[in-house]
Amino acid sequence: MSGLGKLDSFPRTKLARTPTPLEEMPALTKELAGPSLYVKRDDMTGLAFGGNKARQLEFYFGAAQAEGADVALITGAVQSNFVRSAAAAAAKLGMDCHVQLEERVPDPDSTHRNSGNVLLNKLLGATIYSYDEGEDEAGADRRINEIAAELKTQGRTPYIIPLLPGHPPLGALGYVVAAQEILFDLKQQNLEINEIVVASGSTTTQAGLLFGLRALGSDIPVLGVCVRRSSEFQTPRVFDRCQDIAELLEADMPVKADDVVTMDDVLAPGYGQLNPMALEALRLTASKEGLILDPVYTGKVMAGMIHRIRKGVYAEDDNVLFIHTGGHPALFAYEPEITKALDNGV
Repeated sequence: MSGLGKLDSFPRTKLARTPTPLEEMPALTKELAGPSLYVKRDDMTGLAFGGNKARQLEFYFGAAQAEGADVALITGAVQSNFVRSAAAAAAKLGMDCHVQLEERVPDPDSTHRNSGNVLLNKLLGATIYSYDEGEDEAGADRRINEIAAELKTQGRTPYIIPLLPGHPPLGALGYVVAAQEILFDLKQQNLEINEIVVASGSTTTQAGLLFGLRALGSDIPVLGVCVRRSSEFQTPRVFDRCQDIAELLEADMPVKADDVVTMDDVLAPGYGQLNPMALEALRLTASKEGLILDPVYTGKVMAGMIHRIRKGVYAEDDNVLFIHTGGHPALFAYEPEITKALDNGV
C-alpha cells in the first residue's frame, strides 16, 4: 500500500484547534537580510497554551478512549510541554493523569522546579512523580509501567504514552496530518518553500512531517535542529521513526536515508540549557515579530535558522518555513537566566 495507508483508520480525539495559520515574518526577514521567512503557528493549537503536542495527543487519546482507559500516564522532563499537554487533554476528557518528571537539566533552580509547566501540571490536577535519571528511557518506561500496574490493582484502566522508541508511533500521525495541512497552505498562498526548519527531540514531529510530505509527493527539505542529542545519534533515530510510521500505516516507505537532515550547531551545552545564540533568537524574534519562543525547543530552532542565514546557506530569493511548536510556559522557568542576559544587553 502506498501514500498514507491506513491513516484514516486510527481512532482520533479532537484536541487541537487546526488548521493553524501560516504567516510571513517580514520584520525578521528585513532584520536578517536573508531569505523570506515564514512561520507555521502550531503554538496556536489551543490546548492549555497550545503547541505541537496537541496534534500528537489526538491519536494517543483516541487510542486511550477506544480502550476504555480512565487514567493516562506519561514521562517527560521537568519542564516538558508534552506532559503539560497530556495533563490538559486528560482533564478535558474527564480522565486522571499521572506524570513522571525526569531530571534532564543539570542543577535546576527553584524557579525551574516550580514555575512554567510544573505549575500548570498542578493546576491541571496531575499526580506527579519524579525520576532521577534523565537519560534512562528504558528505566523511566519500566517505572511508569510499575505505576500503571499498581493502578490496575485499584481497578483503574491505565493508558501509557511511552517514552522509549520501539512502540507504535501514534503521535507521529499528528504531523503526517500536519504535512497535508502545510501543503494545502502553500497551494492556497501560491508559495514555494525551499526548506522547513523544525525542532528534533523525540523525533516524532520531524519524522511525522517528513514522512507525510514524502508520502504526498513533496520533496521540500526538512531540517531538524537538534535539541536533545547530537546529529550523530539523532539522524538515524529519525529515519528509524519514519520506518516505524510506514509499518504502522502499512504503507510503502517514502523517506530515503538522505532525506533525513539534522544539525546540532546550536545544541551546546545540552538539552534545556540556554546559550547566547538561543538567547539572541528569543529576543530578536520577540522584538521584531512579537512572536514568543521558548528556551528549550523553538528558541534553539530559530537560533539554528539564524545561524544558517548568517553562514549564507540560503539564497536571497529562497523561502524558509519555521515550525513554531509552542512551549511558551517553559519560558517562565528560565526567568532568572533570561533576565540576567537581557540586563546585560544580549
